[in-house]
Amino acid sequence: MGSLPPPPTDEHISETTLLSLFKAQQGHLNYFFQNLDLSQALSFTEALLHSRGTIFFSSVEKSGFVANKISQTLVSLGIRSAFLSPLDALHGDIGALSSADILILFSKSGSTEELLHLIPCARAKRGELCPFDLAPVTSTAIQMVFGDTVAITLMGARNLTKEQYAANHPAGRIGKNLIFKVKDVMKKQDELPVCKEGDLIMDQLVELTRKGCGCLLVIDEEYHLLGTFTDGDLRRTLKASGEAIFKLTVGEMCNRNPRTIGSDAMAVEAMQKMESPPSPVQFLPEVDHQNTLIGIVTLHGLVSAGL
Repeated sequence: MGSLPPPPTDEHISETTLLSLFKAQQGHLNYFFQNLDLSQALSFTEALLHSRGTIFFSSVEKSGFVANKISQTLVSLGIRSAFLSPLDALHGDIGALSSADILILFSKSGSTEELLHLIPCARAKRGELCPFDLAPVTSTAIQMVFGDTVAITLMGARNLTKEQYAANHPAGRIGKNLIFKVKDVMKKQDELPVCKEGDLIMDQLVELTRKGCGCLLVIDEEYHLLGTFTDGDLRRTLKASGEAIFKLTVGEMCNRNPRTIGSDAMAVEAMQKMESPPSPVQFLPEVDHQNTLIGIVTLHGLVSAGL
């Protein structure tokens, strides 16, 4: 199979051409919204707000992608919605449509053949079709902006909280920030790099490195947290003490007042606490109200979880 010929070297895009195209698109948007019948747009949006059935969107080609996207946006807001392919609807899927549902057709010209064939079939199922004679639009960008604006309006009218929105987006950053708690991303039990305050620093080097936390958690016999000793503390101690480090214990050089967090705190709160002044840290020990060590959350663990 032969290779493709190289692209012509004399092709270029001028700044003037690009600017004129942007201005043309801006003109289309301005014209649409300047001539939009706001009262009908309001009635349309209120019809969606008070719908007791499913809000179906239907279209073809690029407008179909936009219609599908807007439908998915409504679903993400907890609103029953679905995309109905005109072709599939004419071959049986129209059975999903009931008299309680709303059907919205997206068309750039208002004369899309597949949609025109769908209209009498939908009318037979529902008695009437969308009574809002919103104008056909010549730009999928306008369709997208209009649809997203309606979706945002519905979100406000339904008083959707961030927590409710997050519940519909558990895998997204917003969802994780509002759903994940420290206990969902922490290391615990055998994963903890623990030692006693009387342990020699040099005897704990393996524990300091092999657990991947960048620190030692210093505890007493009852698992109360006494302090932390980091790999940074190791470097500073070695620089200041030299060979004397071989005789120093972890308890002599550990930080006795480390930042901590509870396991019921939100994971995003842990990240904020790590980044807070006077200097950022890479981990937070997790303790209960009696200062008993429960686990540890690391910056690497939070980032790996998508926070």
